[in-house]
Amino acid sequence: MKIYEKAPAKINLMLDVLHKRSDGFHEVEMIMTMVDLADRLEMSELPRDTIFISSQAGYIPLDEKNLAFQAARLIKERYNVRTGVHIHLDKKIPVAAGLAGGSSDAAATLRGLNRLWRLNIPDHELQELGAELGSDVPFCITGGTALATGRGEKLTPMPNPPQCWVILAKPPINVSTADVYGRFRSDKIVRHPSAKKMEQAIRDQSFTDVCNQMGNVLEDVTLKLYPEVQHLKDAMIRLGADGVLMSGSGPTVFGLVSKESKVARIYNGLRGFCKEVYAVRMLT
Repeated sequence: MKIYEKAPAKINLMLDVLHKRSDGFHEVEMIMTMVDLADRLEMSELPRDTIFISSQAGYIPLDEKNLAFQAARLIKERYNVRTGVHIHLDKKIPVAAGLAGGSSDAAATLRGLNRLWRLNIPDHELQELGAELGSDVPFCITGGTALATGRGEKLTPMPNPPQCWVILAKPPINVSTADVYGRFRSDKIVRHPSAKKMEQAIRDQSFTDVCNQMGNVLEDVTLKLYPEVQHLKDAMIRLGADGVLMSGSGPTVFGLVSKESKVARIYNGLRGFCKEVYAVRMLT
Protein backbone atom coordinates (compact mmCIF):
# COMPACT_ATOMS: atom_id res chain seq x y z
CA MET A 1 0.00 0.00 0.00
CA LYS A 2 1.26 3.46 -0.94
CA ILE A 3 0.10 6.81 0.41
CA TYR A 4 0.68 10.06 -1.45
CA GLU A 5 0.73 13.51 0.14
CA LYS A 6 1.28 16.97 -1.28
CA ALA A 7 3.37 19.42 0.78
CA PRO A 8 2.68 22.98 -0.45
CA ALA A 9 4.88 26.02 0.20
CA LYS A 10 3.64 28.85 2.40
CA ILE A 11 4.10 32.59 2.17
CA ASN A 12 3.74 35.20 4.91
CA LEU A 13 1.39 37.99 3.87
CA MET A 14 2.46 39.78 7.03
CA LEU A 15 4.96 38.96 9.76
CA ASP A 16 5.48 40.91 12.95
CA VAL A 17 7.82 40.04 15.82
CA LEU A 18 6.59 41.43 19.13
CA HIS A 19 9.29 40.48 21.65
CA LYS A 20 11.65 37.72 22.78
CA ARG A 21 10.07 35.25 25.19
CA SER A 22 11.53 33.72 28.34
CA ASP A 23 11.82 30.35 26.53
CA GLY A 24 14.17 31.87 23.95
CA PHE A 25 11.59 31.95 21.14
CA HIS A 26 10.11 35.15 19.75
CA GLU A 27 6.45 36.10 20.12
CA VAL A 28 5.14 36.55 16.58
CA GLU A 29 2.02 37.59 14.74
CA MET A 30 1.79 36.27 11.18
CA ILE A 31 -0.81 35.75 8.50
CA MET A 32 0.16 32.83 6.29
CA THR A 33 -1.35 31.21 3.23
CA MET A 34 -0.31 28.45 0.85
CA VAL A 35 0.68 28.52 -2.82
CA ASP A 36 0.66 25.90 -5.54
CA LEU A 37 4.35 25.06 -5.39
CA ALA A 38 4.66 21.75 -3.62
CA ASP A 39 6.86 18.81 -2.73
CA ARG A 40 5.26 15.39 -3.20
CA LEU A 41 5.74 12.51 -0.79
CA GLU A 42 5.17 8.82 -1.46
CA MET A 43 5.02 6.61 1.63
CA SER A 44 5.06 2.81 1.68
CA GLU A 45 5.21 0.44 4.63
CA LEU A 46 8.33 -1.62 5.32
CA PRO A 47 8.20 -4.89 7.25
CA ARG A 48 11.31 -4.04 9.27
CA ASP A 49 11.30 -1.37 11.98
CA THR A 50 13.20 1.36 10.10
CA ILE A 51 12.75 4.75 8.45
CA PHE A 52 14.20 5.10 4.97
CA ILE A 53 14.12 8.43 3.09
CA SER A 54 14.97 8.78 -0.60
CA SER A 55 14.82 11.78 -2.93
CA GLN A 56 15.67 12.87 -6.45
CA ALA A 57 17.26 16.02 -4.93
CA GLY A 58 20.95 15.60 -4.24
CA TYR A 59 21.18 18.57 -1.89
CA ILE A 60 19.01 17.55 1.08
CA PRO A 61 19.90 15.32 4.05
CA LEU A 62 18.22 11.91 4.07
CA ASP A 63 18.91 11.09 7.72
CA GLU A 64 17.92 12.46 11.16
CA LYS A 65 18.56 16.02 9.93
CA ASN A 66 15.57 15.73 7.57
CA LEU A 67 12.30 16.99 9.13
CA ALA A 68 10.30 14.25 7.37
CA PHE A 69 12.55 11.67 9.06
CA GLN A 70 12.04 13.40 12.43
CA ALA A 71 8.27 13.43 11.88
CA ALA A 72 8.21 9.70 11.06
CA ARG A 73 10.34 8.88 14.10
CA LEU A 74 8.13 11.00 16.37
CA ILE A 75 4.84 9.43 15.26
CA LYS A 76 6.35 5.90 15.44
CA GLU A 77 7.60 6.43 18.98
CA ARG A 78 4.51 8.26 20.26
CA TYR A 79 2.04 5.67 18.91
CA ASN A 80 4.23 2.59 19.36
CA VAL A 81 4.34 1.64 15.66
CA ARG A 82 6.67 -1.31 15.05
CA THR A 83 6.63 -1.41 11.24
CA GLY A 84 8.88 0.81 9.15
CA VAL A 85 8.34 3.21 6.28
CA HIS A 86 10.01 4.24 3.03
CA ILE A 87 9.37 7.91 2.25
CA HIS A 88 10.28 9.15 -1.22
CA LEU A 89 10.50 12.92 -1.35
CA ASP A 90 10.04 14.60 -4.73
CA LYS A 91 11.50 18.02 -3.90
CA LYS A 92 10.23 21.10 -5.73
CA ILE A 93 10.26 23.80 -3.00
CA PRO A 94 13.67 25.51 -2.65
CA VAL A 95 15.45 24.74 0.63
CA ALA A 96 16.28 27.34 3.32
CA ALA A 97 14.08 29.74 1.39
CA GLY A 98 11.51 31.07 3.89
CA LEU A 99 8.78 28.95 2.26
CA ALA A 100 8.47 26.28 5.01
CA GLY A 101 9.44 23.45 2.63
CA GLY A 102 10.89 21.27 5.40
CA SER A 103 7.99 22.05 7.74
CA SER A 104 5.46 21.19 5.03
CA ASP A 105 7.28 17.89 4.37
CA ALA A 106 7.09 17.09 8.10
CA ALA A 107 3.36 17.93 8.16
CA ALA A 108 2.71 15.79 5.06
CA THR A 109 4.62 12.92 6.70
CA LEU A 110 2.45 13.13 9.83
CA ARG A 111 -0.75 13.24 7.73
CA GLY A 112 0.39 10.41 5.46
CA LEU A 113 1.56 8.07 8.21
CA ASN A 114 -1.65 8.73 10.13
CA ARG A 115 -3.46 7.28 7.10
CA LEU A 116 -0.92 4.56 6.26
CA TRP A 117 -0.93 3.13 9.77
CA ARG A 118 -4.66 3.86 10.37
CA LEU A 119 -3.92 5.70 13.61
CA ASN A 120 -6.99 7.99 13.40
CA ILE A 121 -5.18 10.89 15.07
CA PRO A 122 -7.33 14.06 14.95
CA ASP A 123 -5.88 17.21 13.32
CA HIS A 124 -5.45 19.09 16.61
CA GLU A 125 -3.33 16.22 17.95
CA LEU A 126 -1.26 16.13 14.77
CA GLN A 127 -0.71 19.88 15.19
CA GLU A 128 0.52 19.33 18.76
CA LEU A 129 2.96 16.72 17.44
CA GLY A 130 4.01 19.10 14.68
CA ALA A 131 4.76 21.89 17.19
CA GLU A 132 7.48 19.62 18.64
CA LEU A 133 9.20 19.64 15.24
CA GLY A 134 8.99 23.32 14.31
CA SER A 135 6.89 26.46 14.61
CA ASP A 136 5.52 26.31 11.03
CA VAL A 137 4.55 22.61 11.12
CA PRO A 138 1.15 23.03 12.87
CA PHE A 139 0.02 25.49 10.18
CA CYS A 140 1.22 23.13 7.43
CA ILE A 141 -0.86 20.26 8.89
CA THR A 142 -4.14 21.88 7.82
CA GLY A 143 -2.94 24.60 5.43
CA GLY A 144 -5.40 27.17 4.16
CA THR A 145 -4.96 30.69 5.54
CA ALA A 146 -4.43 31.45 9.21
CA LEU A 147 -3.34 34.00 11.78
CA ALA A 148 -0.45 32.48 13.74
CA THR A 149 0.53 33.77 17.17
CA GLY A 150 2.70 32.55 20.07
CA ARG A 151 5.84 31.22 18.42
CA GLY A 152 3.70 30.45 15.37
CA GLU A 153 1.88 27.40 16.72
CA LYS A 154 -1.35 29.10 17.89
CA LEU A 155 -3.59 29.21 14.83
CA THR A 156 -6.81 31.04 14.03
CA PRO A 157 -8.25 29.95 10.64
CA MET A 158 -9.16 32.76 8.25
CA PRO A 159 -10.83 33.07 4.84
CA ASN A 160 -8.49 32.70 1.87
CA PRO A 161 -7.15 35.89 0.26
CA PRO A 162 -8.51 36.99 -3.12
CA GLN A 163 -7.19 34.69 -5.86
CA CYS A 164 -4.14 35.96 -7.73
CA TRP A 165 -0.86 34.93 -9.28
CA VAL A 166 2.21 34.63 -7.06
CA ILE A 167 5.72 35.06 -8.49
CA LEU A 168 8.41 33.55 -6.25
CA ALA A 169 12.11 34.25 -6.71
CA LYS A 170 14.96 32.85 -4.61
CA PRO A 171 18.50 34.19 -4.96
CA PRO A 172 21.34 31.60 -4.83
CA ILE A 173 21.92 32.00 -1.09
CA ASN A 174 20.66 30.21 2.01
CA VAL A 175 19.53 32.18 5.04
CA SER A 176 19.60 30.86 8.61
CA THR A 177 16.30 31.62 10.37
CA ALA A 178 18.04 31.37 13.76
CA ASP A 179 20.68 33.89 12.63
CA VAL A 180 18.06 36.38 11.39
CA TYR A 181 16.03 36.16 14.62
CA GLY A 182 19.25 36.38 16.62
CA ARG A 183 20.10 39.71 14.96
CA PHE A 184 16.55 41.09 15.12
CA ARG A 185 15.98 44.11 17.39
CA SER A 186 12.33 45.03 17.96
CA ASP A 187 13.25 48.51 19.25
CA LYS A 188 14.73 49.33 15.81
CA ILE A 189 11.47 48.70 13.93
CA VAL A 190 9.86 51.91 12.74
CA ARG A 191 6.69 50.43 11.22
CA HIS A 192 4.96 47.27 12.37
CA PRO A 193 2.51 45.62 9.96
CA SER A 194 -1.04 45.20 11.28
CA ALA A 195 -2.58 41.73 11.47
CA LYS A 196 -6.00 43.33 12.07
CA LYS A 197 -5.82 45.44 8.92
CA MET A 198 -4.57 42.51 6.84
CA GLU A 199 -7.36 40.31 8.20
CA GLN A 200 -9.91 42.98 7.28
CA ALA A 201 -8.45 43.29 3.77
CA ILE A 202 -8.81 39.53 3.33
CA ARG A 203 -12.35 39.47 4.70
CA ASP A 204 -13.24 42.33 2.32
CA GLN A 205 -11.63 40.33 -0.52
CA SER A 206 -9.80 43.54 -1.49
CA PHE A 207 -6.68 42.64 -3.48
CA THR A 208 -5.48 46.26 -3.35
CA ASP A 209 -5.79 46.41 0.45
CA VAL A 210 -4.02 43.06 0.84
CA CYS A 211 -1.07 44.44 -1.17
CA ASN A 212 -1.07 47.67 0.85
CA GLN A 213 -1.04 45.84 4.21
CA MET A 214 1.83 43.46 3.39
CA GLY A 215 4.82 43.80 5.72
CA ASN A 216 7.60 41.74 7.26
CA VAL A 217 9.77 43.16 10.06
CA LEU A 218 12.50 40.54 9.40
CA GLU A 219 13.29 42.36 6.14
CA ASP A 220 15.17 44.91 8.27
CA VAL A 221 17.72 42.20 9.11
CA THR A 222 17.87 40.06 5.97
CA LEU A 223 17.95 42.89 3.42
CA LYS A 224 20.95 44.48 5.19
CA LEU A 225 22.80 41.15 5.37
CA TYR A 226 22.01 40.09 1.80
CA PRO A 227 21.81 42.92 -0.79
CA GLU A 228 20.71 40.29 -3.37
CA VAL A 229 17.34 40.10 -1.63
CA GLN A 230 16.85 43.86 -1.84
CA HIS A 231 17.88 43.71 -5.52
CA LEU A 232 15.20 41.06 -6.18
CA LYS A 233 12.58 43.10 -4.35
CA ASP A 234 13.42 46.24 -6.32
CA ALA A 235 13.35 44.33 -9.62
CA MET A 236 9.96 42.78 -8.86
CA ILE A 237 8.47 46.19 -8.03
CA ARG A 238 10.03 47.71 -11.17
CA LEU A 239 8.62 44.91 -13.33
CA GLY A 240 5.10 45.68 -12.11
CA ALA A 241 4.14 43.25 -9.32
CA ASP A 242 1.24 44.66 -7.31
CA GLY A 243 2.56 43.75 -3.85
CA VAL A 244 6.10 42.57 -3.06
CA LEU A 245 7.47 41.07 0.17
CA MET A 246 10.14 38.75 1.50
CA SER A 247 8.66 35.52 2.88
CA GLY A 248 9.60 34.42 6.39
CA SER A 249 13.25 35.07 7.20
CA GLY A 250 14.05 34.96 3.47
CA PRO A 251 15.70 34.93 1.08
CA THR A 252 12.71 34.23 -1.19
CA VAL A 253 10.82 37.29 -2.39
CA PHE A 254 7.27 36.98 -3.69
CA GLY A 255 5.10 39.28 -5.74
CA LEU A 256 1.31 39.22 -5.91
CA VAL A 257 -0.04 39.86 -9.41
CA SER A 258 -3.71 40.33 -10.26
CA LYS A 259 -3.47 40.36 -14.08
CA GLU A 260 -2.28 37.29 -15.95
CA SER A 261 -0.98 39.55 -18.73
CA LYS A 262 1.76 40.80 -16.36
CA VAL A 263 2.94 37.38 -15.21
CA ALA A 264 5.15 36.45 -18.19
CA ARG A 265 6.85 39.85 -18.22
CA ILE A 266 7.73 39.68 -14.52
CA TYR A 267 8.77 36.01 -14.72
CA ASN A 268 11.00 36.55 -17.76
CA GLY A 269 12.48 39.75 -16.34
CA LEU A 270 13.52 37.96 -13.15
CA ARG A 271 14.80 34.89 -15.00
CA GLY A 272 17.29 37.18 -16.71
CA PHE A 273 19.40 37.20 -13.53
CA CYS A 274 17.76 34.75 -11.07
CA LYS A 275 17.67 31.00 -11.74
CA GLU A 276 14.96 29.97 -9.26
CA VAL A 277 11.76 31.75 -10.31
CA TYR A 278 8.25 30.27 -10.11
CA ALA A 279 4.87 31.55 -11.26
CA VAL A 280 2.09 29.86 -9.29
CA ARG A 281 -1.41 30.47 -7.96
CA MET A 282 -2.59 30.86 -4.40
CA LEU A 283 -4.19 27.69 -3.05
CA THR A 284 -7.85 28.43 -2.33
